[in-house]
Amino acid sequence: MRGEASAYGDGMSIESEVLEVSVGWDAALVRNDAEAVGAVMDDGWVYVGSTGATPKADIVGWIASGQLAHHTMETVGDARVVSYGDSVIVTARKQSSGTWDGVAYTADEWISEVYVRSDGRWLCVLSHKCPVEV
Repeated sequence: MRGEASAYGDGMSIESEVLEVSVGWDAALVRNDAEAVGAVMDDGWVYVGSTGATPKADIVGWIASGQLAHHTMETVGDARVVSYGDSVIVTARKQSSGTWDGVAYTADEWISEVYVRSDGRWLCVLSHKCPVEV
């Protein structure tokens, strides 16, 4: 079932709710707030990239230690947000900058995030990124 109305009765669509969570997650990343970043992730969350799957504990630990620092995170164009019952997929092009082990980086990537409703809140269970090819 796609595009259901919000269970909260506030008129906000499920897609809008999840997009709001995703935007807030990006803001937490730019603040390098490891606790807030981790709060959006399900305990079983993984990030899938070119080197394989990375668990939540690694990402949150790297942010908490300062090994990974985000300086910017911007969505390019509109995100695609589609609900399937109590699951939502967000797909967007994002450009970011920061440091990894003190070395500056920039990234231009396509990201897909899978969210599920758990105990009345939206949690990300999977993030996948791949570089933009032009």
